[in-house]
Amino acid sequence: MHTTPTQAVVLAGGQGSRLRPYTDDRPKPMVEIPGTGTPIIGHQLSWLAAEGVTDAVVSCGHLAEVLQEWLESADLPLKVTTVVETEPLGRGGGLKYAAARLPAPDQPWYATNGDIWTRFSLREMAAFHAERDALATLALARPRIPWGAVETDTFGHITDFIESPPSPFLINAGVYVFSAAFTELLPDLGDHERTTFPRLARERRLAGFPLPQGAYWRAIDTAKDLTEAAKELALQRG
Repeated sequence: MHTTPTQAVVLAGGQGSRLRPYTDDRPKPMVEIPGTGTPIIGHQLSWLAAEGVTDAVVSCGHLAEVLQEWLESADLPLKVTTVVETEPLGRGGGLKYAAARLPAPDQPWYATNGDIWTRFSLREMAAFHAERDALATLALARPRIPWGAVETDTFGHITDFIESPPSPFLINAGVYVFSAAFTELLPDLGDHERTTFPRLARERRLAGFPLPQGAYWRAIDTAKDLTEAAKELALQRG
């Protein structure tokens, strides 16, 4: 019987330079989805709580005090601890530093990037992770290509135009399930995606969970992503 994680790390230290002017006075996860009155991280914490998470560690960096103030004043559905990197530790080092504050170091945990907005069953992903006896599992998304595609026949006649088709490649969706033993494999300094992940892949201990059909996923990188997310939310509610 596998244990479904009840603890998570949210990596919320991004500067979000492509989201300016929204990020001039706040870190990227504090940018509000238009029409909701809630920042990206608020949507994330609600989702984690709905999936059974009771404790979250939020790793802050750029304009940390803005994020900490909001977390202290908001009515949150789970217990939140914040950590601030005093000097940059890299993605892997930052993850390890935050994981040290998780309440149950001997239990599995989720992690999520603070600038994505998604909805799918984390419990299903945790079961997938356990079935494969993985040390780490990445959620995999198939984002839409931002351009229209053109289909041709073998002779070179155009047969169709497709608006924003799904990518033929899966990408790292920025949501993870980690076994307890994964934490000590993280570097103290540097990027785990260049060290720990390739090593686990060679050992067949790294799994990839494709997001289920109909799951919602969007990375919020630009002002256009904010507008699109607001439109998609309005459609869901409508």
